Formats: sequence, C-alpha cells, structure tokens
Amino acid sequence: MGLKKGQKAPDFTLPSTSGTDFKLSRDLFGKPCVIYFYPKDFTGGCTAQACEFRDQFADFKDLDLPVIGISRDDITTHLRFKKTHDLPFELLSDESGEVCKKYDALVPLLGIPKRVTYLLDKGHVIKDVFQDMFNAKAHIEKMLNNY
Repeated sequence: MGLKKGQKAPDFTLPSTSGTDFKLSRDLFGKPCVIYFYPKDFTGGCTAQACEFRDQFADFKDLDLPVIGISRDDITTHLRFKKTHDLPFELLSDESGEVCKKYDALVPLLGIPKRVTYLLDKGHVIKDVFQDMFNAKAHIEKMLNNY
C-alpha cells in the first residue's frame, strides 16, 4: 500500500546525529521538510544520494526546507558517515526499523530500507513521495521541483 500524497505523515522520535532525540512534531513543528530513507551508510548509491543532498543543500536552505536522512545504521556509523562526507543535515537512526515500516520504507523480507523520499508540508501532510532504488539524484530534483 504505502503512504500517499495527502496523508498525514506518521510522527516519530529517533536518535539523531545532533546528540538528542529528534521528534518530527516537536522539532519541525509548523515547518515543511524532506525526509529521505536510504539502505545503508557508506554504500555507493547511498553515499551518492547523501552527497547530492549536500551539494544541493543551499537550495533547500534557501527554501527553508530542512532535510533529514534515515536508515537503520546506528548513530556511531551515522556520525562517521556525516563527518566523512561533510553532510550539513541530520541523520536519524532507526535500528529497529519501526519508523521505516510506518513510512513503507522497508524492502519486504530483507528488512533493509528502500530509497524513498517524502516532501512534507508545514502541517506534515505528504505533499510528494518519490521512490527509486537506483537513481539517487532524481530524489533531490523531484523534491526541489515539487516544493
């Protein structure tokens, strides 16, 4: 099934690379945002996607549109990934996969996150969703073009 445009995005709380727990409804209250799910830190496609978000980050910042990345990696791995690639946005750790599941972002049977990106409006209603495991750059273009 999956989440669709026009649906309210599920709220969640996850550990963040900022050192605190991130809660969607609290930390981005009244703000639109981009939440992207990805399979694994330090893999080819995921590194390309994170670096593309980094390289286009000024465009998101100009739009006052925060970017949040989520995978099942632990915070220690996320911190290394963030530092290695100079990522200017927070990464959240969903080790249990519960949030990935709520967002229909898990590959069935394998339990690894899909590459899926959500654009949420200021009320956290899904404005757009894009899913493509292989074209990481298209996620960024789609979010910027549909904001």
